[in-house]
Amino acid sequence: MDKVIMKLASERAVVVFVRSNCGMCHAVTSLLQGELGVNAAVHELDKDPRGRDMERELSRRLGGAAVPAVFVGGSLVGGTNRVMSLHLAGDLVPMLKNAGALWL
Repeated sequence: MDKVIMKLASERAVVVFVRSNCGMCHAVTSLLQGELGVNAAVHELDKDPRGRDMERELSRRLGGAAVPAVFVGGSLVGGTNRVMSLHLAGDLVPMLKNAGALWL
């Protein structure tokens, strides 16, 4: 399942794995797509036949909650706490620029 996740995670500069009914997932995708204007690929695991297996693998990699799982430049950045911490510290936008997700 790791190969499937990594293949999906490399399809765009920013890829987010979510569940459609997850409030924190909505907050992270709103930040990335709405506020920052990133054209992220969003994969709803609860609507994918392989979603349960991917969610288990993401949970293992994140050491807890599986969603949201944010990949930037093909590398796992983390979940809500990590993304919000990077944003508040002013480190998220430079990371997105380096990955080619922003041209500001």
